[in-house]
Amino acid sequence: MKQIDLRRGELAINGGRPQRDRPWADNFTLDEAEKTAALRVLNSGYLSLFEGSHLPDPPFSFRGGPEVQSLEAEWSNYYAVNHSVAMNSATSGLYAAIGALGIGYGDEVIVSPYTMTACALAPLIYGAIPVFADVEESTGCLCPDSIADMISPNTKAIIVVHQFGFPADMDRILALAKNFGLKVIEDCAQAHGARYKGKLVGSIGDIGVFSLNVNKTIQVGEGGVCTTNDSDICYRLQLIRNHGEAVVEAAGYDNITNIAGYNYRLTEIGAAIAREQLKKLPELNSVRLRMVERLQVGLREFPFLSPLSEVNLDDYPTYYTYPVRFNSQAAGVTRKSFAAALRAEGVYFYEGYSKPIYMQPLYQRKHLYKFGYPFSAKENSACKTNYYVGTCPVAERLHFEEMLINEHVRPPNHMTDVDDILLAIRKMYPLQINT
Repeated sequence: MKQIDLRRGELAINGGRPQRDRPWADNFTLDEAEKTAALRVLNSGYLSLFEGSHLPDPPFSFRGGPEVQSLEAEWSNYYAVNHSVAMNSATSGLYAAIGALGIGYGDEVIVSPYTMTACALAPLIYGAIPVFADVEESTGCLCPDSIADMISPNTKAIIVVHQFGFPADMDRILALAKNFGLKVIEDCAQAHGARYKGKLVGSIGDIGVFSLNVNKTIQVGEGGVCTTNDSDICYRLQLIRNHGEAVVEAAGYDNITNIAGYNYRLTEIGAAIAREQLKKLPELNSVRLRMVERLQVGLREFPFLSPLSEVNLDDYPTYYTYPVRFNSQAAGVTRKSFAAALRAEGVYFYEGYSKPIYMQPLYQRKHLYKFGYPFSAKENSACKTNYYVGTCPVAERLHFEEMLINEHVRPPNHMTDVDDILLAIRKMYPLQINT
């Protein structure tokens, strides 16, 4: 495969003027509403009102202060679930979800290889073993057929990631879960407001986990929310969030497996900001989708670029990032050289996304804790550890050969910014097909 021929002087990578010379806007979605909310908390004097004991009376409480509890009520109302539990991160939410379901040594959890590392680490924290299923090339989400191949007598749960804001194939995944008696955790970190057949993700499985990280569609810096319709799961999430081992005796709660003394509590300021951000979610998603539609229409003239999914009304993707597959054979140049030339034009598409998690040293060496635990535990001797190269060929191909990711198709950027992307690619297009 050839690298890009740089003979054309107008290309910025060859010293020409770039298509875009102004910076891209960061994910700034805060305004006076969030400032007012934060000031409300500061004026109260209480930055957190959690108490790590079974204390029910205000102002301090096992369940947190008024901002945290109001956020949870408003989140439950928006997502049409019975319970929401605020966390200090989605990572904490994933860990708490595994713990709340009673998963541990001798258990397997099916996870995606093509996502953030916390999804696979969450089972290991409790001594269970993550098993990787492959993803669908059309969404980057878990492939139900691959999930089915990975189910064993030790499988207890599936962590489904709604990757890039695309809803996974929940009908088929839930059918598998029902047939084999499995729990389903939805990782909705990138999918605020996304819908699967009209139903909001995070309300479909046993537990939903959302991120409020600074990069997400709605954000407070660091934070997260878990959702569930099960009252006991909700209480267990709350116990794991807030020093549950010091609470269970006074509460008269007997099921203490996995109830360890973590502090996953969200601050009152974070909750107050999240309440305002949640109000903006429909409009923020609407703006993203309008920008995505404009970009997708423009990309149709370039046969070497294939969007992962089209915007549609049944499955409502929300495009946390904009992913596109690059066909080097059709382009006549390598993905690396194409991305480098685009960067020179002031347009940023990053190669790959996330190297398959099982290629990390933790999984290659099967070593997390001392003595190789939990992999070396006798209770896990019958568990799968499918961590070899080739385990998930679609995920590997997407990362190493095809995937390009753009993070700027979102507010506060505008349609003119989308046009810059298309103009930069169009500027290069004759070069690519003639090299």
